[in-house]
Amino acid sequence: MQRVLIYIIFFSYFKLGFTHPQMDFQSNMQEINQYIEKTWSILTRDNTNLLADSDEKLPHTQSIIYLPPEENLNKIKNKVTQNWPEWKKKKVIFQYLPRDISTIKQHGLLYLPHPYIVPGGRFNEMYGWDSYFIELGLIEHNRLEMVRHMIDNLIYEIDHYGTILNANRTYYLERSQPPLLTAMILAYYDKIQDKKWLASTLPAIKKLHTYWTTPPHLIPDLGLSRYYAGGQGKPPEESTVYYEKVLNYFKTHDISDYDKSLFYSEASNQLTELFYIADRTVRESGFDITAKFGPFSAGILDYAPVDLNVLIYQMENDLGIIYRILGNKENTTIWTQKAEARAALINHYLWDDKAGYYFDYNFKTKQLRPYIYATTFYPLWAGIASKDQAQSLVNNLPVLLTRGGLLTSCYIQGVQWDAPFGWAPLQYFAVLGLNRYGYKELALDIANRFVSTIHKGFQEANTLFEKYDVQKMSIHTENKIQYSYSTNVVGFGWTNGVYLVFMRLINAS
Repeated sequence: MQRVLIYIIFFSYFKLGFTHPQMDFQSNMQEINQYIEKTWSILTRDNTNLLADSDEKLPHTQSIIYLPPEENLNKIKNKVTQNWPEWKKKKVIFQYLPRDISTIKQHGLLYLPHPYIVPGGRFNEMYGWDSYFIELGLIEHNRLEMVRHMIDNLIYEIDHYGTILNANRTYYLERSQPPLLTAMILAYYDKIQDKKWLASTLPAIKKLHTYWTTPPHLIPDLGLSRYYAGGQGKPPEESTVYYEKVLNYFKTHDISDYDKSLFYSEASNQLTELFYIADRTVRESGFDITAKFGPFSAGILDYAPVDLNVLIYQMENDLGIIYRILGNKENTTIWTQKAEARAALINHYLWDDKAGYYFDYNFKTKQLRPYIYATTFYPLWAGIASKDQAQSLVNNLPVLLTRGGLLTSCYIQGVQWDAPFGWAPLQYFAVLGLNRYGYKELALDIANRFVSTIHKGFQEANTLFEKYDVQKMSIHTENKIQYSYSTNVVGFGWTNGVYLVFMRLINAS
């Protein structure tokens, strides 16, 4: 996983103000819009057809649906299966989730009461942060009932499984994903204006906030938070081939980013338990896999990340907004002050004034990690940056800008959450953030580039994808990813949502 800087190659070709030659946007837009409309139904899962929730990430086993202990299993089972033929009833087992989840012998699907949209392909369950970007697309298509179902499912997860899960499988029970629930709630509230419903979401929001702001996620001496997933050993959804490659890399490479001996034992030639905790934690961050925190991001446990802390700030700020809508001045002040305090900490610890970037902060070494990554634009999306900070980020933007959109990072690492790949969520945060600070032409330019990449891929394959090689405006990723799964998954939930938002911005201009 050799760090290779690529921005020098691009800088002279893709300066600010360059606009990619536009394809036939109107015809492409209509065709893709129709595709997405059709795809929502294809990606919908509900309790009437649980066999559609099969898990290709694990060897084929009988479908098991786990219910929280406080639910009435027989009542739910009878309701779900009342119209099923006998052969189908025999293929699905309903059972209670054990209170000690370490005793689970066979993994299965975690029950959710409402329909939901899955991302697509191998991701055949409801994912945490994917749901926000999917919601954006559903709102663009006025599918508000499904938006409500998905928010209610996430609140159900908090109430019955402890937090918003990575996804609703048993092997995700000790792992969350970047928190975007309040953004989802306010986007939906903006459409329905139902204060009673809005007030009903507060207990779950505050429980989610506690999850992210208490140990092990809280960094006590810093006042900021980190990702930290539970569980032991290899995550069941990842192949053993990946860990064999990691082991070989540790065996054959010196590493300066962190103390390799914490994660690899030369004596036994084995990965340590701490490595597996870090590996699960990378998956909680949503960026699996990246070298953002060193090779395989094994150093992630020692960092306060820009992205997570901005999202927690947004949650706190949103709580202030919710209480203001509900007319509660005292709690409006409390949560607004919490948000302001976090914003101050973010700007104190995570901003590098000399470099002009937001970087992740290593609280063990008390140093920023100067790894240029598209999460540097999250503070613009949340409104945390000053005008001068925003201008510095804009000045540095050509480092990540290429013809097909924004690169995830400046470094080719053989993993999917680095160069040369671009992802819809990271494009979204940057474009919306730049637009918020008045850099509207630049925001549209990036949106145009990424939309052009999506159009090009659709013309070739008649579908939308999980990620794109934005350097080459290509859907082909297989030969560029050495670690973890290398396929480009079709569907795809968050690309659908961000595409629709970008097309609205482009059309409005």
